[in-house]
Amino acid sequence: MVDFRTIIYDLENMGFWSVVLPFLLVFTIIFAILQKSYILGKDKNGNPRKNFNVTVALILGLAFVVPSVLGRYPPNADPVLIVANALPGVSLLAIAIISVLLLLGIFGKTPNADDKVGGIIAIFIVLAVAIIFAISAGWFVTTLPSWLWFLYDRQFQSLIVTILVFGLVIWFITKEDKPNKDDKDSMLNKLLKDIK
Repeated sequence: MVDFRTIIYDLENMGFWSVVLPFLLVFTIIFAILQKSYILGKDKNGNPRKNFNVTVALILGLAFVVPSVLGRYPPNADPVLIVANALPGVSLLAIAIISVLLLLGIFGKTPNADDKVGGIIAIFIVLAVAIIFAISAGWFVTTLPSWLWFLYDRQFQSLIVTILVFGLVIWFITKEDKPNKDDKDSMLNKLLKDIK
């Protein structure tokens, strides 16, 4: 009988979670950006130069992981540990946002860039991800007063995200739809359209 817990512990002992997964994450993100942006040029057929993109992504992925394995980063500045600490929070946020979108979709409501709610959700996502990474990097350890210790508690963070998700769903479902002619030309909507 296969014991999956033993397999996970064996993978941990081999360095799969601390070496292979961070490498694959960085490699995939860099490769996707290079493929979509054509930074390294195009081939004869107008396609991105895949061989160059793979090489650069491979080098950057290894440059991200290898110094961590060799212990060459300063104690509180290891990017692999920062990413490992931040990803559970980002995953929780992603699940919360997908849950909001699923619940809104059930009721026929979908936020978009032309809607104020879509802009608010986009700003909330950016701020939340930035805060999660900043906390994982330890940037707020000295700036927050000691009486705010509860903000670092994972259970408290989960409770706040859950309350925000349900509050947003309830507000979005129960709000009255009003035609807003002035909102179409608002600065936030122009910014969101330019980002698209």
